[in-house]
Amino acid sequence: MSERKSALLEVIALGVEDAVAAQDGGADRLELVTDMAADGLTPSVRTFAGIRASVDISLRVMLRLSDGFGAGGAEGVDALVRAAGELRDAGADEFVLGFLDADGGPDLGAVERIVAELDGCRWTFHRAVDRAADRDALRRRLAGLPGLDAYLTAGSPAGVDDGLSVLVAEAGRAGEPGYEQRIMVGGGLRLDHVPHLRAAGVDAFHIGGAARPLGWSGPVSAVAVREWRAAVDARAALHA
Repeated sequence: MSERKSALLEVIALGVEDAVAAQDGGADRLELVTDMAADGLTPSVRTFAGIRASVDISLRVMLRLSDGFGAGGAEGVDALVRAAGELRDAGADEFVLGFLDADGGPDLGAVERIVAELDGCRWTFHRAVDRAADRDALRRRLAGLPGLDAYLTAGSPAGVDDGLSVLVAEAGRAGEPGYEQRIMVGGGLRLDHVPHLRAAGVDAFHIGGAARPLGWSGPVSAVAVREWRAAVDARAALHA
């Protein structure tokens, strides 16, 4: 069989211990956050620097300063731009962000200001897409933004169980206007979802709690990550 490229496996890391375990388990990339009680906020520069010094896989840093999917008005956007600049100065070169306006559309003013500060860095639009009033319209409006290369989505605010049909349909539109970016599935993702998603062409997976047998109060388990690595690679082999 010819050489293949495995699926992407991204794992949430809160600190160095998580990061090292995730890399040891075979993660390709980490999403760096703090405060999972608020569904993941921007980590400190110190946390980023400690993780960067401890692992050599890619790191995507969350840009989100409060719970919810609003940017926080002009002051919030200013703070996000400052945070992005400080992280860039510390060496961060991949990010995660996504903000909606009061009508459920993309907050283009906020997103464009932050993306300008990123200066071409690659970034993921996170699960705000699952809360959008019209996810197709959102993707079309964001399509031309520099650096945007992925959407983190469960297909539904309720998670992958409810959003599976949406994810499969969107995977089938790959390459269409607004659908050039990679779909990375996360949010209630389970191992038994993987075969169906791989068969539909999905090749990127994001896990958080699934990598932590003790829940969010415990660290990432390299053994758990290794199980996910084997699962997504098995499907990649079958669909190569």
